[in-house]
Amino acid sequence: MTDYASVQAAVAAHGLICRGGFHPRPADAVPGEAGTLVLVGNAGPEMWKAFSRGRRDEPHPLNGWARRIMGKVADGLGARVLFPFDGPPYLPFQRWARRAEPVHPSPIGPLIHPDFGLWHAYRAALVFAATLALPPPDTRPSPCETCSEKPCLSACPVDAFTTGAYDVPACTAHISAPAGADCLDQGCRARLACPVGRSYVYAPVQASHHMQGFLAAQGAADP
Repeated sequence: MTDYASVQAAVAAHGLICRGGFHPRPADAVPGEAGTLVLVGNAGPEMWKAFSRGRRDEPHPLNGWARRIMGKVADGLGARVLFPFDGPPYLPFQRWARRAEPVHPSPIGPLIHPDFGLWHAYRAALVFAATLALPPPDTRPSPCETCSEKPCLSACPVDAFTTGAYDVPACTAHISAPAGADCLDQGCRARLACPVGRSYVYAPVQASHHMQGFLAAQGAADP
């Protein structure tokens, strides 16, 4: 019978990690029969290594890779798989994440984790009809609560971030221009300014991939 350890082993073979889980309630809006939902994502370099080996020339290579890999994992575990990029309408992965593990909104928007900082992502959710035993809840508070300086809010060269707001047009214009080449090639300066999870910071090649994807989503670059 599938258990949480089996799920961990199955996704680890592809450089991914389990990001916690929960037993869905109607308010969680998990489609279909759902006794257990386990989030799957990445933190650290292993996912990027696995993706680089299996990458294909396609419009959205990381999403395509995740769909192929997680489809096989789900079949092997007897689960259904859901993705955050399928939509609209999009599934509430951010809300599910806050049910599954100790992530909290950061001052610049993305969810922050006490260990991984801002350097993590959710790639899929595995849904099981059975009720699986899950690890005890991790209720650690947001690391932002004890961060008095909040350097993330002052690091952006175009002041795109204030508490609770993100000036997307200003950010897009900056990284589309020569002056924003450093942000485009190395990653968001606001994100890089965060002191939490420094050992999980994305390598430049991965950071650049995500920044290029952001520009494409804003219609400022080819996908």
